[in-house]
Amino acid sequence: MPYGPPAMMDTILPEALVEAARKVVDANRAAGRKVAVAESCTGGLVCAAITEIPGSSEVLTGGFVTYSNEAKMAELKVSRDVLETFGAVSIATAWSMAQGALEASNADVAVAITGVAGPGGGSEKKPVGHVVFARAERDANPDVVVADTREFGDLGRGGVRLQAALCALELLLPGEPAAPATESP
Repeated sequence: MPYGPPAMMDTILPEALVEAARKVVDANRAAGRKVAVAESCTGGLVCAAITEIPGSSEVLTGGFVTYSNEAKMAELKVSRDVLETFGAVSIATAWSMAQGALEASNADVAVAITGVAGPGGGSEKKPVGHVVFARAERDANPDVVVADTREFGDLGRGGVRLQAALCALELLLPGEPAAPATESP
């Protein structure tokens, strides 16, 4: 099937995801805030959604897709000790990823996502659909961990990734509270 001109295809992403990204861009533009994203299980989906919005470059400073532990350590300065002690899918790792994205950018706020999208890779403690989020804000107290864990269940790989991206976008809205951390980083 031939593709039409670019104007004919506004987006290839789900409408709900694009609308959530539009809210993030509009709200952060109005607040004068810059955002960054550190993604693992979503593989760049959050950044893709944000960049669907014209003018998003006024808000998005950049994104980091750090799927492997090596990339988390190299690009976001997540320590090997954190990864070995808590695992890649943990509040400690998500918090370190968010802090690393904040430090590597000129953003005012950074959100990190790490989780088990499936179909394999889950465990009893961290089943498929287990996703962890963290938000770091410039000039905030770094000892106060802002993080949340969600259990989406086995929605299929695409379903878990979509739900995780939607949650991450919510965390990028100014003034949105996140649940306090439930494990020590």
